[in-house]
Amino acid sequence: MKAIIIGLFLCVASVQLSNAQAKLPSAATTTATKEEQEILDLSKTKWTWMADKNVESLNGLFAENCVFVHMGGSWGKTQELNTIKGGFIWYKKADVYGASVNIFGNTAILLNDIDLLAVVGGNEVVHAFMVTEVYLKENGKWKMGSLTFSTLIRPVKMKTNIAPAAQPQH
Repeated sequence: MKAIIIGLFLCVASVQLSNAQAKLPSAATTTATKEEQEILDLSKTKWTWMADKNVESLNGLFAENCVFVHMGGSWGKTQELNTIKGGFIWYKKADVYGASVNIFGNTAILLNDIDLLAVVGGNEVVHAFMVTEVYLKENGKWKMGSLTFSTLIRPVKMKTNIAPAAQPQH
């Protein structure tokens, strides 16, 4: 009887621990909750808006004090919108290979494993990134609070005629 109780306790504890694990883009596909799917869809739409240089829609998505971390520096909302509008960085295409969302109250952290085709300083480049997006729920609506590009050392998977940059350009 004692062994059965201990066995049941270990089963319950292992289920609790497995549910507490962070979701990662490389993990096997799991079913997203409605709220997680909302964030995944919002992120996907954001890549389209960035490719289309749709600064009006991005302005509505970015929180006023949103921060952006690029390979060449970090800045706020106004500079990011001006960078996109002016074509200093044109996020032409993002191929997303994996995405995950972890929600902590009114904060959601999304990870995107992507290859990004961009025009930076007039040069077309392609890089593999893990992009961290932080969303905050304000008045029932998700706003982006942060976007960070982290270079991955894996090879670029996107099919282009562009040789992957040897030096980070973004």
